[in-house]
Amino acid sequence: MTNLEIKTEEPGQSNSQTPLLTPNSNHDNHTNNHDNKNHEECDCSEVDHSLVRLEKFLNALGFDQGSVLASVIWWTVFLAVGVAVPLVALWLCDCSECEMYELRGCEMVIVTFQATLAAASLLCLSHNLRKYGIRRFLFVDRYTGHDSSFHRDYVKQISGSLRLLILWMFPCFILKTAREIIRISYVQHGSWWLSLGIFSALIISWTYVSAISLSACVLFHMVCNLQVIHFVDYGKLLEREGDVLVLLEEHIRLRYHLSKISHRFRIYLLLSFLVVTVSQVVTLLQVTGYRNMITIVNGGDFAVSTLVQVVGIVICLHAATRISHRAQGVVSLASRWHAMVTCTSSDSSHSRSSASMGNLLEASNNLNSIHIDYSESDLESLDYPGMSISNTQLVSQMSSNHKRQSFVMYLQTNPGGITIFGWTVDRSLVNTIFFLELSLVTFVLGQTLIS
Repeated sequence: MTNLEIKTEEPGQSNSQTPLLTPNSNHDNHTNNHDNKNHEECDCSEVDHSLVRLEKFLNALGFDQGSVLASVIWWTVFLAVGVAVPLVALWLCDCSECEMYELRGCEMVIVTFQATLAAASLLCLSHNLRKYGIRRFLFVDRYTGHDSSFHRDYVKQISGSLRLLILWMFPCFILKTAREIIRISYVQHGSWWLSLGIFSALIISWTYVSAISLSACVLFHMVCNLQVIHFVDYGKLLEREGDVLVLLEEHIRLRYHLSKISHRFRIYLLLSFLVVTVSQVVTLLQVTGYRNMITIVNGGDFAVSTLVQVVGIVICLHAATRISHRAQGVVSLASRWHAMVTCTSSDSSHSRSSASMGNLLEASNNLNSIHIDYSESDLESLDYPGMSISNTQLVSQMSSNHKRQSFVMYLQTNPGGITIFGWTVDRSLVNTIFFLELSLVTFVLGQTLIS
């Protein structure tokens, strides 16, 4: 008992009494810190490896235009492979005797729009990558100080986006290859070497152009999904953090990132919607105006190009609407958090206020029992401490409530999301785009089929 009393009465001397525990605890802490540091370095190396692999893939497609010479080289390659090669190949596919091969002009239009869409993607994304770099472009820059706990999620999302690209490119490539094989077997060019050359040129050109356009869509999808990770973490932060200023600062940072993403991709999204819409309308006019039978030989390219363009638009819209609704969903989470904190604190505050009222009544009775002539200044000095305590408690409670309420009102007026010149890309905008496209299709069908 005496030893226990000595230890409890003098806690400041515990380190001096047990000197052997201090080195071991320091060694354990040092070991844990070293393990955590190694774990973070391992995760960081995985992120670096994923980013390097992604950067190499983008550079292979021509997105690396860090210098004037590189820009000239890659644009020359694009014009040669993406524009000149398919046009020359289609010009060589002259079969005037084939009745079912009379839509070569439609295929020329398809190649032109495919090259235009790829050129818009290459122009917009190469500019942003050259200006910001791959890390700042994806908002995974290690110097921001916010990526240490998201390394595994970053790696998972980058790998998933690359798998998404392969998932859509592979079936489209199979369809394109099958269509070109059927066309070679149907349209004879006098020489199998010439047919094989035309087949290879069309496949290589289509793969290169489609990979550029779909890679741009998948890259936008990746940027948005990387921000979804932070919004999911922000929802968890609302559950464990009570400081309104911390929540406000974090939301301002997330909203700033969304505004930067919207600013960097708005021209690309507008050009993509415009090119795809014009391409579909023009091609639909030509196909529906054609009076003969349409088969896979003369209309197969229309189906394949439509699939690639529509898949790219769907990927972009899905990513934009997902992050927009994640950002808008923070309002409901914050409102629920504010209501739960207010309701749980009401009972305790009510009990505290009841107790304080009882104390004030008791104090007032005691004051009434004392018959001493105080001056006005003495009465003020006597009553002031009690009033200051109750006012301080009331102001503290009202201040925290007002902070939470103002934070919820801020979120309601600043929901955030991906915007295109002020229009938030959410379900309402998607419905508007759908009905506009449906109106255009109906108009085209009315002008061609009815007439």
